[in-house]
Amino acid sequence: MTKETSELALQGHLWRVRAQLFWRSASSLWALFSQNKIGLVGLGIILVFALMVVGHPILMATVWDPKVYDPVIGYAFDEVVQPAAPSIAHLLGTDPVGRDILSQLMYSAKAEFALGLLAALVTVVVGTGVGAASGYLGGVVDVVLMRLADIIVMMPTVALLIVLGVLFNLNMYSLAIVIGIVSGFGGTAIIIKSQALGLKVKPYIEAARVSGGSHLHVILVHIVPNLLPLAFLYMMFTVTAAIFSEAVLSFFGILNIRMSWGIMIHTAQSAGYLLSSAKYWWLLMPAGLSITLLCGSFYLVGRALDEVVNPRLRRR
Repeated sequence: MTKETSELALQGHLWRVRAQLFWRSASSLWALFSQNKIGLVGLGIILVFALMVVGHPILMATVWDPKVYDPVIGYAFDEVVQPAAPSIAHLLGTDPVGRDILSQLMYSAKAEFALGLLAALVTVVVGTGVGAASGYLGGVVDVVLMRLADIIVMMPTVALLIVLGVLFNLNMYSLAIVIGIVSGFGGTAIIIKSQALGLKVKPYIEAARVSGGSHLHVILVHIVPNLLPLAFLYMMFTVTAAIFSEAVLSFFGILNIRMSWGIMIHTAQSAGYLLSSAKYWWLLMPAGLSITLLCGSFYLVGRALDEVVNPRLRRR
């Protein structure tokens, strides 16, 4: 056996060992997560909305006529009066413009997931980077980053987003990036920094520095991986904040997006049905309930992950 062949075999063995360790760790974490009933309930609600995301394009391609059920330009020709009450053809009725509510609801779920997950990903990157650099480097870097974080924490987030929405042409993706930066640079960075301070004094960090590791190497290889579980916990709460913020901005009509749950409520309000929610319940309740359930589900999953990440919260 040549040297190259033996090195390849060793690398393959190492990857198998790493895969086995990852699977064992994932199984252990799932066992802890599955013990929390509220976490399972939240995960189940998220899966229901995920099925809505997958099901909408299938229904549009096989069952629904795009001229009738398109969430933006469709029109219910079979209904004389708009908005129409729920019927067999339109299970959740139609809106004041004659568009199918169920189609809008399912179509908007994709945008809400994309918004929440992108905002959460930006939060993890920004919050972990700022918190790790501030906690490990200290000094002037810590002072500057934490004072910026304090300023962002003091700002009312929704008011800030409304101002940005008026000044700039915000779409779903730019909104997600803004929310991710605000969330990651604010409270998330402060909390992760406190965790980084505890990691900084660990013996393996000192050993990495003594062996010649640069600051960037120590942060990326030794500190950041240990901060990611906590960062992913706050990622769940960012999803909730992002979905709620989008609903508020869409209600005020200051987002450049095709359709969302907030726009559905805005459409009903613009047509004068906001105070007639008891009679025309299908105009407000499906979208409002969807916002509440999806935000609540990610919050429940986050609470369950809190017990997985924090050993002191686990049941004994």
